[in-house]
Amino acid sequence: MAKSDLPFGSEFSPSQIDLVELLELAQAYAGDVRALQAAIQTRFFATHGAGSAKNQSTLAMNCRLGMNAYGLIDADGQFTDFGRELYTVRSDTTELYEKLARHILLHLKGMSLIQCIRDMTAAGEMVNLTTLRDGLAERGVHYPPGGKHPSMMRLWLAKAGIFVGERWQIDELRLSAVLRIDGADFDVLSHLTREQRAFLHALANTGIDTPQPANEIARLAAATYGVKFPEKSLPKLVLNALVDAGYITATKTTEGRGAKPFLVTPTAKLVEEVVAPLLDQIKDQTDPKLLDLLRKPLSAILAEINSTDRYVGGLALEALAFKLMRLLDMSFVATRLRAQATGGAETDLIFESARLIYSRWQVQCKNSARVALDDVAKEVGLTHMLKSNVIVVVSTGSIGAEARRYANRVMADSNLCIVMLDSGDLNAILRNPTYVVDIFNREARHAMMLKRLEL
Repeated sequence: MAKSDLPFGSEFSPSQIDLVELLELAQAYAGDVRALQAAIQTRFFATHGAGSAKNQSTLAMNCRLGMNAYGLIDADGQFTDFGRELYTVRSDTTELYEKLARHILLHLKGMSLIQCIRDMTAAGEMVNLTTLRDGLAERGVHYPPGGKHPSMMRLWLAKAGIFVGERWQIDELRLSAVLRIDGADFDVLSHLTREQRAFLHALANTGIDTPQPANEIARLAAATYGVKFPEKSLPKLVLNALVDAGYITATKTTEGRGAKPFLVTPTAKLVEEVVAPLLDQIKDQTDPKLLDLLRKPLSAILAEINSTDRYVGGLALEALAFKLMRLLDMSFVATRLRAQATGGAETDLIFESARLIYSRWQVQCKNSARVALDDVAKEVGLTHMLKSNVIVVVSTGSIGAEARRYANRVMADSNLCIVMLDSGDLNAILRNPTYVVDIFNREARHAMMLKRLEL
């Protein structure tokens, strides 16, 4: 089974089983996997598969595996601590479903699913299993092709009232009630920098609710999470944002000679039981600076590309690459690969496609007046390490003549394809987003001509 960031839930679904009865079966056959699976088959799947015992057994096995993936039982069929909690409250179905929903939200990336749906809805995008795959991938959450993992999670969360009405409609009040914190806090945490998250996580891990020196917490975070902290600008780059978010208080000590560290104290809002699992969910997600842009429609992103602030324009350009590749039904893999993955260099975005044949696309965004030969050469050099088949260069400026000649020579002499989009292409997409297909068709025909064989 392919690795998944979301739990496998096939046949472990409220539409197929009764959770109370399932927990009672798990108690009755604790530690006997075969007996448990047989009991599940008899109780819930005896009439499935047109009487095929093999098919019924497979369904029962999937249900057992789903119980394991959701953390109710271990591989030996014994209750986990969480499974035992559910069994204890099984007579109160309201509490039962709330406990399961909270577990999903905090420990099984359920809040990542919630936030993805929020973002896509805000951007005016349709939410379904197909679009959710790309949306979750952009946030660093993956699950196997063809998997219904988000649907299973939605069904269980709906039992606690978190999803209502339309299939993916979120009841924010119920969400906050089940989490026991404001449901918007996940969005706040998502927008913290890596350094801010690491500091907050380290402070929560200490379990101390009295003032502690900020530099000591930073040292703990650096050792635990491999994050470097600026000594002199810790308040400006880390502490102020956490104070504004309501997670800590920070007091400057002035007694004595020399610079004194701030003393930081967790607020009541920083409850380790909730905040630490939420921080775990977002530690590997997309750069938080991109999240606001990913929520915007394509037209709004294209408008921000022309910002006089090069930083804003650069972020918008990178967000545009996400949108363009999604239009082409590409699967997002990673952003800004560095260090060992690229030999110390950098590439902005990596996408994959398995339509007809497998291909890997590396996308470089250039918010500059001109793309030079060296820019293209760097991307060509990275293809060996990244095992890419296609290079996409997206620029707000022009593509230099030398860069184009070099790209042509590379395409003629290798199996690489190099796609180049300049300011004219971006303006055309602004007028008609579907023009992206024409652009890629144009570049494909150009590559085909360069690679034409003399037979």
